Amino acid sequence: MRVAFLVAPEGVEQVELTEPWKAVSDAGHEPVLVSTDSGQIQAFNHLDKADTFPVDEVVGEADAGSFGGLVLPGGVANPDFLRMDDKAVAFVKSFFEEGRPVAAICHAPWTLVEADVVRGRVLTSWPSLRTDIRNAGGTWVDEQVKICDHGPNQLVTSRKPDDLKAFCDAFLHVFSGEAG
Repeated sequence: MRVAFLVAPEGVEQVELTEPWKAVSDAGHEPVLVSTDSGQIQAFNHLDKADTFPVDEVVGEADAGSFGGLVLPGGVANPDFLRMDDKAVAFVKSFFEEGRPVAAICHAPWTLVEADVVRGRVLTSWPSLRTDIRNAGGTWVDEQVKICDHGPNQLVTSRKPDDLKAFCDAFLHVFSGEAG
């Protein structure tokens, strides 16, 4: 299965990209880096520049239907940039419209708020997003990982890098159809 990792050209929290990427790859799936621009993305370790990674597909040319699931890594700047890009928001929304599973960690639910897909859902995130999620019609919980089955697809969310093992385990089970 192909799994899309949607990130901005800069600002993604590196560990929130690399650990889920490794989990997807180790499970025998194909991780695909999708961004708003071609070339490379600049990851960060909190506020410090980290490594760069090559973009596989540009979001305006990517087809959500060619992926079995979507992973949205966090970082403060990453989802803030993505939610201002109409093509990125439409790409995220299409996963929900097509009933495909989505996983988001830390600040990534900001992009979900912009895509107007949290209404009626229960999710977790970095604590500073709780008011945004509530204002968008979602229910925020402080849990290591939350799987929400509202609607035709499943949404897996997590709070922070310390939750990565649980996050990866949960979304891999959901993406493979083992949870439901």
